Amino acid sequence: QVQLVESGGGLVQAGGSLRLSCAASRLTFTLYHMGWFRQAPGKEREFVAAILRNSGVTYYADSVKGRFTISRDNAKNTVTVQMNSLKPEDTAIYYCSATGSSGPLFQPRSWNYWGQGTQVTVSS
Repeated sequence: QVQLVESGGGLVQAGGSLRLSCAASRLTFTLYHMGWFRQAPGKEREFVAAILRNSGVTYYADSVKGRFTISRDNAKNTVTVQMNSLKPEDTAIYYCSATGSSGPLFQPRSWNYWGQGTQVTVSS
């Protein structure tokens, strides 16, 4: 069974940085696009960033563009998102995701596997 395990969440002041990591196991990592989503209380899960399996091309939500950077290490089966200039509105549970499909990456239904999530809280 595929496992995605996130780490690196926590509490940070506005303007600070956090680095989230996701370790993937029991899948052929290079066959999957990898992504990050987030969900704030009372809100739907929303796309944050994705990185493609072959090209390494990256995509970002407009709300995080220029502040977040997604990367992957195919040798270690890990995907990371570096989050800088954090804002209180970035507060959410962040989920790592993996998909082998070619559907719209900004839609949660396009993703096959999910991690348990890690809490990120940004104080003002």
